[in-house]
Order: sequence, then C-alpha cells, then structure tokens
Amino acid sequence: MIVDSHMHLGEFPLFNVSLDGSGLDKLMASCGLDKAIVFHPDNSMVQRVIADRPSIFGLVWANPREPDCVQAVASFLDDQNFRGIKLHPLLDGYHPNDPMVHPLADLAAERGLPLLIHTGHPIFTLPWSVEELAQAKPETKVIMGHMGHGNIIYINAAIDGAERQPNVYLETSGMPMHTKIAEAVNRVGASRVLYGSDAPFHHPEVELLKVRLSGIKSSDLSMVLGKNAERLFFNISG
Repeated sequence: MIVDSHMHLGEFPLFNVSLDGSGLDKLMASCGLDKAIVFHPDNSMVQRVIADRPSIFGLVWANPREPDCVQAVASFLDDQNFRGIKLHPLLDGYHPNDPMVHPLADLAAERGLPLLIHTGHPIFTLPWSVEELAQAKPETKVIMGHMGHGNIIYINAAIDGAERQPNVYLETSGMPMHTKIAEAVNRVGASRVLYGSDAPFHHPEVELLKVRLSGIKSSDLSMVLGKNAERLFFNISG
C-alpha cells in the first residue's frame, strides 16, 4: 500500500507544472500509488475532482485570516472525501503559532483528522512555530509538511520538534536528504514519518526512491509509504 500524502491540484505557471484530475489518474497508475491526498486553495474545485475518484481524497485548504474560516472548513469536512486540513502560512501570510490558528487545530482534533502544515521557509513556516502550535494543542495531530524542506537547520529542527512533541508527524516530500528520513525514523519512530511527493512540483517516483534508498528496514518502509497515512487520514490500523 502506497499513499501519497502531499499532492497539489491546479496550474502553477511559475513552475511550468500543472495537475488536473485526469493527469492525477495517470500519474498514480504509472507510479503505483494506491491512494492520494490532494489540495488547492479552491476547495470547491478539489471537491469536484475527488467526488468520483474513490482512491483520491482531499484536505481542506484553510486560511485563518479569512472571515468565517472555521465554519467554511467544517462544512467541507462534512464531506467524507476530505480527510484533514491543509495550512500554508507562507502563502497566506500568518504564523502557525498565532492564536487565530487554534480554532482550526481544535476542529481537526474534534474530527479526529490531521493538520498538514507547510514547513521550511522564513518567516512564516519555520518548524519551531509549528512545534509551538503542536505543544499548545496536544490533542491535534500535526504533520510538518516537507519536514523542514531544503535547509539542514530547518530539517534538524523538524526532527527535533517531532522528537519532543508526540503529536507531531514528519512528511518527506521535497526534503532532499534520504539519510534524514532514516534519522527521523530512528529518533521519532517509524509510526510518525510518512511519504509524500509534493506533485506536480516533484515527481512521485523520485520521492519514492528517496524513501526506499534511506536504508530503513522493510517493516518501517511499509509504515512510511502507506500504513501511517492510512491510520492518520482514514483511522485504519494495521
């Protein structure tokens, strides 16, 4: 079972990439992905794409700076095809440890669903700020998207934070060092590291190879590639 926990729908001309529903179907088939977790600021568009695709699920993109954000997110979460909440403080311009994020963290905890937060870029998505949110909301399952991304200081901070906070999970997409995946598994535990690709910005096969070359044992590999996501997003144990 392979679950890609981090995929974007939409057009991104700055990066010369795009991904729509049919493209996602083809990408999943070619890379052997069993399930995908997708998102975009246009939640209604995501809802349309995932409605008739039983292997593709969404996260509700939430911007706490918008009026009535919590109510709007709660409404989308009533659709069982949405399996959590996505925050991108860098794009939307707020700090993840700002108290205005707390109602969204509470909502995620109430629904038993995770909160996936982009990490790795100053000033708004530093791992320490995400850790502070997780510490303030211990009942909320917080996923550090990209586990610090491309800066070694932020990667180490993400692993350190997850080691300190038992409700923090690390997602691998876009983080270039395969050895740090192994370190995260060894220090934090295999149950709190999960695979993601960040498609279409990164190719799922490249991101899969990074996890597979990390040197973790086969039982841990199966957890990182799929079982942890099954448990986090779908409450499926095994």
